[in-house]
Amino acid sequence: MNFIKKFKNKHVFNQESKDELPKFKNNDLVRYRIVFFGIVQHVGFRFEAEQMAVKLQLTGWVKNLANGTVEMEIQGSDKKIDSLLQYMNSLKWIEIDRMSKDPLLVLHGEKNFDVRQ
Repeated sequence: MNFIKKFKNKHVFNQESKDELPKFKNNDLVRYRIVFFGIVQHVGFRFEAEQMAVKLQLTGWVKNLANGTVEMEIQGSDKKIDSLLQYMNSLKWIEIDRMSKDPLLVLHGEKNFDVRQ
């Protein structure tokens, strides 16, 4: 928990201007299933994840689960996915206590990032 609190204090992206993204080199595609635990529902988590994933040109989906967690499948380069996760950790109104991250097979035809119900 202390690691995440310290990590959140080091804002990777300025929350005031989400348009300024780091430059990324093309890397191999990877896909992960990530489950987020903490204060992650009813705080705009899915909206923020979708907006940043689209800007980073990541594909996949995000949805709330009945147990209060948020599940995401995300595909793109490792660096872009790490940037998305750092951004989500930097948001003051979202509190990620922990997350599980499992690799999946890449879906080559996927084009979008969606919010699922």
